[in-house]
Formats: sequence, structure tokens, C-alpha cells
Amino acid sequence: MASNSKKNKTKQQGLTYKGNPLVRKGSMLYYGDPDQKYIVTMKVLDTKQVNELYIATKVSVELQINNPSLRAKKRVLKKAERDGLYKALDVGTVWLEDALQGT
Repeated sequence: MASNSKKNKTKQQGLTYKGNPLVRKGSMLYYGDPDQKYIVTMKVLDTKQVNELYIATKVSVELQINNPSLRAKKRVLKKAERDGLYKALDVGTVWLEDALQGT
């Protein structure tokens, strides 16, 4: 029985950024808790190769209402493009924090 509780405590968590889940599926990234009212989606629009790695050079960022019953256009509250993933995450983090705080 002790091993069961140990497994629960060591349950693997996914990647997080500033306390919120960050999930990648292909060229899309989803940032935020899927149980919250808002989520940020990011789509890598362009990349460049540096040695053997591909680096995102242009990223589309959207703050969305996390409600799949709404049409896609109705879910989008804010939209922008940023040069690089870090800048996209930066603006997405600010938007998400503001939306969740109700400002």
C-alpha cells in the first residue's frame, strides 16, 4: 500500500512556465490551465535552423475563452504576432494573468 501512495506523489507533471501548463502539439502551443476560463494559444509561423535545432522566428499569439462550444472566431479576445517564442510567451503570460484576474 505504501508503494501506491508513493506512485501518486511522484506522478509526473508536464512542462510549466510561470506556474501554468505549457503543452506542445506540432506547431501549436497551449499555455494555461485547461480548467480555467482563459487559455493562450501560440502557433509557430516560421522557423530557422541553427545547427541541428529549429528555432521559432515568428509566432502568432491568441488569448482565448476556453469554451469549445463557441465558434473559433468568438473565442479569440486578443491576437498578436511576435518575433520568437520568448516574446510570444511573454505577451501571452501578461494577457493570461490579466484575464484571470478580471482586469
